[in-house]
Amino acid sequence: MELIWLIPALPVAGFLLLAAAGRRIGDPGAGVLASLAVVGSFAASVAVLLTLAGEPEGSRQITQTLWTWIPADSFQVSFGLLADELSLMMCLFITGVGALIHVYAIGYMRGDPEFARFFTYLNLFIASMLLLVLGDNLILTFLGWEGVGACSYLLISFWFTEPANASAGKKAFVTNRIGDFGFMLGTFLVFVTFGTIDYLQIDAAAPGVSSGTATAIALLFFLAATGKSAQLPLFVWLPDAMAGPTPVSALIHAATMVTSGVFLLTRLSPILEAAGWANDLIAWVGAITALLAAGAAVAQNDIKKVLAYSTVSQLGFMFIAIGSQNYVGALFHMITHAFFKALLFLGAGAVIYSMSHEQDMRRYGQLRKYLPVTFATMFIGWLAISGIPPFSGFWSKDEILAGSFEVRPAGQLLWVAGIIAALLTAFYMTRLMIMTFAGGTEQWRTRSEDLLPEVPHDVEADDAHASGHDDHHAHHLTPDHTPREAPAVMLGPLVVLAALAAVAGLLNLPFADSLHFLDHWVEPTLEGQSGLPDALVQWVLALTSIVGACLGVWFAWRVYQQHRVDRTRIEQPVLAHAWHIDDAYARVVAGPGEASFQGLADFDHDVVDGAVRGVGGATQQAGDAVRGLQTGFVRSYAFGIGLGAVALVLFAVVRMSL
Repeated sequence: MELIWLIPALPVAGFLLLAAAGRRIGDPGAGVLASLAVVGSFAASVAVLLTLAGEPEGSRQITQTLWTWIPADSFQVSFGLLADELSLMMCLFITGVGALIHVYAIGYMRGDPEFARFFTYLNLFIASMLLLVLGDNLILTFLGWEGVGACSYLLISFWFTEPANASAGKKAFVTNRIGDFGFMLGTFLVFVTFGTIDYLQIDAAAPGVSSGTATAIALLFFLAATGKSAQLPLFVWLPDAMAGPTPVSALIHAATMVTSGVFLLTRLSPILEAAGWANDLIAWVGAITALLAAGAAVAQNDIKKVLAYSTVSQLGFMFIAIGSQNYVGALFHMITHAFFKALLFLGAGAVIYSMSHEQDMRRYGQLRKYLPVTFATMFIGWLAISGIPPFSGFWSKDEILAGSFEVRPAGQLLWVAGIIAALLTAFYMTRLMIMTFAGGTEQWRTRSEDLLPEVPHDVEADDAHASGHDDHHAHHLTPDHTPREAPAVMLGPLVVLAALAAVAGLLNLPFADSLHFLDHWVEPTLEGQSGLPDALVQWVLALTSIVGACLGVWFAWRVYQQHRVDRTRIEQPVLAHAWHIDDAYARVVAGPGEASFQGLADFDHDVVDGAVRGVGGATQQAGDAVRGLQTGFVRSYAFGIGLGAVALVLFAVVRMSL
């Protein structure tokens, strides 16, 4: 158990070494060093996990206090790490998937002049996420929470010479600050309520909290989660995060930042158990987010944008589970999603790499002949996210849908929303696979720079290329371009992730209680975990889900491969613009928002600063008025003293005569 501190310390050491000497180490040495740091962290996580698994079930919460961080009377905050079933599970997939992404990035970022800087940020990102999940109190979690926010800004805007990339980073940073406001207020309320911010002490005291207080705490931390985990109304930063290099997209969407909101609410499950209607709100926000994001993904043409909206939608499923108090289902889907979404993003990166950094799927087609390994691995990821058995996404998604079916009065409506979102997922992911790897012609052979006007006009695609959302490369396809597989350092992680995406469902199979491995492992850290319907209902729900997924695949095949339906009837502009939610935000910020802030700035300048300037001016004028009395001549001062003495004598005589 003494190795707990090594889990975050190794990526921190990698960050410090690269910050000090990364440029001298160079390419690929900096990438190798960063990858070894994360691999070492993964090994330490495995060692601690094996030790923890050997302990009795009630003794698997180990706290390692490194030092006292904030000693302030009754407010004592330690820099301590909490290793339990939940935090170790998080560490395993953060470091495992993170290590694969680091290795992949060695090939993807080869030749970039800022190669070392990229891996410096990447190590810091992993270290911040590990601190977030291992912290034994809310303040330490908040330190990691802010760390991943800062790293997302640095990595999304990594190619900051493009103004749009810099803007995307700022958008992510500012949007998440709104959520952070909820985290801070929630932490204050927890301390006022419980007198502590330590997780174990909160868990012990939570059963005595009133429903109203628990609801307020849950809503504040849910606001924080909507920022980091990209739920309505704060999801708009995540699609723009595609401005960063593809390995960053994979890391943010699969193993780090977007999972932090799900983890936080799960960690606070003892409070959510008493939060009443706040749980219903969480579930419905998740359901609406899943539907809206799935609809938006249907009409995106940038391959990374499709996957970005897919992430928002899949996170919605996790919040359905949390609101249904099916925390195991949320964690199960978080793990499987980490595998197949990292696989899909890195596979998309391999396609982009082979296609001279072109991201518009309308310029792809028939790539399975040229990229067989990339196709085979993404094929598994497609089946997993589409919910096709026996791949991992089917088991985790259906556990969420089954858990929502009976747990609330409106559970059936949540289930219907989830089924529709799952059908749309199968549709848009099949669309992505057909447009990229199948299609009727090798479109990239005829879509050279001279023929670009033949591509249907689309504002979103134009904006993507103009804004630098094509991985900072301005290359265009040429008629003689021949796609080639990515190097082995990029294909290796794809193969590993494909295997994990295929078999990860074994973590929590529904057939027998003895197969609920994940459930039995994390159950001691959870409070209020809901049950599932009986076996017959689960079978009916699962079969319905399979039929829905197959319908989504079949309809996409008819539209995009057989061309039986006009695609423009489906790819509506409102979907391409993600329901104009982001556009509405932009109009508010650029219109009333800018005017309001300008009014506040004017008030500050004219009234607040004016009052300060007025006091200073009055003081200066008073000084000018009396400055003439200070001549500096002794005779003048002696004369004044004499006059004063005479005045005092006269005053005394007058008083005595009265």
